[in-house]
Amino acid sequence: MTDEDVFAEFRSCDALLEGHFMLSSGRHSAFYLQCARVLMNPERAARLAAELARNIPRAIRSEIDCVVSPAMGGIIIGQEMGRALGTDAMFLERPDGIFHLRRGFALKPGARVLMVEDVVTTGLSSREAIEAVAAEGGKVIAEASLVDRSAGSVDLGVPFFPLVALNFPTYADGEVPAELEAIEVTKPGSRAA
Repeated sequence: MTDEDVFAEFRSCDALLEGHFMLSSGRHSAFYLQCARVLMNPERAARLAAELARNIPRAIRSEIDCVVSPAMGGIIIGQEMGRALGTDAMFLERPDGIFHLRRGFALKPGARVLMVEDVVTTGLSSREAIEAVAAEGGKVIAEASLVDRSAGSVDLGVPFFPLVALNFPTYADGEVPAELEAIEVTKPGSRAA
């Protein structure tokens, strides 16, 4: 699947949005990929997960004991990645602002984990989730995501395999261009900014 094929999947379900968005990272953007929309169709979600799984080198795939995803955005793609890789998938939640496994999920000591996200921008949620897996007794050996919004600049401390890397500019507060600032901001992500 080429980058254009991936974007076609997003366009086909109106999941590539334009406007003024506050991303989960706290940065502003004129573009937003609504992964929940692209993943709402089970066949499309399975197709994207299978392609994402193929992007992970065989040597790493063979070591994965389970998939872990941060809630909310990573739950669907994490489940589909578990299916594509033939392994269990579980998710982390933030009931108190810090990621934890709940709902009876538990990692075996030393479990080798593939972290799966929908979108990575600054990597903050990913790094927090990786720390949570370590606190739960596992070890993240790699991360995969549908979208890398950092255009390849993010460092997660583990090998990172996105399906597509974007180069849409993002802006910190105080750096937002006037034409974007003139548009009412929308916060479509899962983290309150």
